[in-house]
Amino acid sequence: MSEVPLPAIRSLPSWLLGRAAARGRTLVAEALAEEDMRMWHHVVLSAVRDLGPVAQADLGRGIGLDPKDLVGILDDLQSTDLVVREPDPKDRRKNAVSLTARGAGLLKRCEKAARDANDELLAPLSAAEREQFTDMLRRISGTAG
Repeated sequence: MSEVPLPAIRSLPSWLLGRAAARGRTLVAEALAEEDMRMWHHVVLSAVRDLGPVAQADLGRGIGLDPKDLVGILDDLQSTDLVVREPDPKDRRKNAVSLTARGAGLLKRCEKAARDANDELLAPLSAAEREQFTDMLRRISGTAG
């Protein structure tokens, strides 16, 4: 049988986007694993760098992560000296999360690994096509540039 199964489904943009996203996640997860880092841990480190010091609750809302899941990730990151949680100077009843120097160094390596993985994902496209594709994805996802 030479016919591709499920041609109607496999031609849908949503199917194709899902397959591309799954491949992208796999490539990035594998690259981050080389640095002994998991995806959500990388997201949290990046957000702490961009927002920190940041109240733990604000951090969770900012990245759309359930507070219980965030606590576990922060416990992991703090136990390996990548972040520190201290009383928030604005509200001592809350914890503020900051990146440590060790966390900043690891984050820099992880960001390079993630960029390299994305370069591998988009390797079939020219530089102009990559820019156009990324712009289209932003428009489709409703994400500002």
